[in-house]
Amino acid sequence: MSELKANNKKIKVGLISLGCAKNLVDSEIILGNLISSGMEITSDPKAADVLIINTCSFINSAKEESVDTILEMSELNSRHRPDQCLVVAGCLPQLYQQQLPKLLPEVDAFIGIDQIQEVSNIVLEVYEKRKKILKKCEQPKSACSGARTIKRDLNLPQVVYINQKPTFIPDYQTPRFRLTPNHFAYLKIAEGCNHPCSFCIIPKIRGRYRSRQLDDIVKETELLIKQGVKEINLISQDSTYYGWDFLPPVQRRLLHKRINTKTDFDFPNLSKLLLELNKIKGDFWIRLLYTHPAHWTDELIHTISKCEKVARYVDIPLQHIDDVMLVRMRRETTSEYIKELLYKIRSNIPDIALRTTFIVGFPGETESRFESLLNFIKEIKFERLGVFTYSQEEGTRAALMSNQIPDTIKKKRQDILMAEQRKISRSICSAKVGKVLKVLVEGVVDSDELKESGVFSSEHGFTRESNAIPDFIKQNKQLFVARSQFDAPDIDGRIYIAGKAPIGKFINVKIIGYSDYDLLAVPE
Repeated sequence: MSELKANNKKIKVGLISLGCAKNLVDSEIILGNLISSGMEITSDPKAADVLIINTCSFINSAKEESVDTILEMSELNSRHRPDQCLVVAGCLPQLYQQQLPKLLPEVDAFIGIDQIQEVSNIVLEVYEKRKKILKKCEQPKSACSGARTIKRDLNLPQVVYINQKPTFIPDYQTPRFRLTPNHFAYLKIAEGCNHPCSFCIIPKIRGRYRSRQLDDIVKETELLIKQGVKEINLISQDSTYYGWDFLPPVQRRLLHKRINTKTDFDFPNLSKLLLELNKIKGDFWIRLLYTHPAHWTDELIHTISKCEKVARYVDIPLQHIDDVMLVRMRRETTSEYIKELLYKIRSNIPDIALRTTFIVGFPGETESRFESLLNFIKEIKFERLGVFTYSQEEGTRAALMSNQIPDTIKKKRQDILMAEQRKISRSICSAKVGKVLKVLVEGVVDSDELKESGVFSSEHGFTRESNAIPDFIKQNKQLFVARSQFDAPDIDGRIYIAGKAPIGKFINVKIIGYSDYDLLAVPE
């Protein structure tokens, strides 16, 4: 593609990325497309000729954040850059492609999931259109009253490029500008979702599940490792479903019936992908995120146990344990199956850290059903756990269910579960004192952040009661923060290192202190 310019001037484009890691990868692809087309990227919204907001609409709070950001940037641009174009991308326009153009007339263009690969052409189109409009407004007899109302004054339609059913999936040749630190990256192995979860809107936004080719994922991983990446985080809406969509429907149904057992079907599933990634030369971690409990197999458990580069960490959102709630949520699992699966994972993969999430306040969650969830958490003692309050999402089955739970009860139940998990996590962290861990150094922090974390070590005079920074930490001008293989980026605990540590590298540290979720260490 030739370099896209206007009057021999590079178009400056800014990007605001909202939402999850999967959305972040989309934003990286947007930037890669813009850069490969010769456009200039700016981190200053006021300096941008075109500002793109990549939105999220997973739950109501995410939708509100997206809309608030759009309105805030529109107001900011009205005052400082009336000539700036505003482009809204991603999940929000994909979900509300009919409503948004009418509700947000200040937006120049709306683009969906499929259009992130061709965003530079759309940017050029809206930029040239706005430039012509502004030129017309400068004429003495123009009826334009202001840049933000130009489209309405001249009765010009907005640009809307949204495919009703997304089909896009990136490959290793897709231009991408990473927004994560150099030492870790997210790698999307599939797009879309086939699950019928009654609370989730994702299948309507992202479309049907579609896996990338195995060889293509291997090639991208090799490129990332050559660039110095030390941690590959595999992501999709359901990573354990990877490759299942390559099978004919009849074989998929048979595979469902043989769940949690080895399969005779020869297809590029997650186990085969992990085996191939584990063969790549280099010292790096492979982290498995977003697995659905319904698609785990004995084969996958065995594969993780023998792949030394696969982190001893499993992200497996369970959402609930009560059988009635699992049916209402349409989770395709039972409490008996879940407990058996967790037992198999823990007994076959030594030192595994289990991360899960639960939803409280789902329609029909009685006190007894909530108590079963609380007791389950006490019994299993997950190493990592998050709790979300149910969000009544328009367009989902659950939104129409009776027995909706008041927000006050949802919040109370969330607090109860997190209080219990805090005790469990503190016990797990305290058991690590004295142990040596391999960690990936993330960056530099100061002693104030350490104090705020609540980390303490009675052995070194850094107690919970006094929260006083001991001399041996004060002597270090800098503190470093790191993660072990048991901690995913951004969502799990941190390891504070008192001593020098190379950022973006692996080192061994000895744990000397702990808090509810974080650890204190010194270089080994």
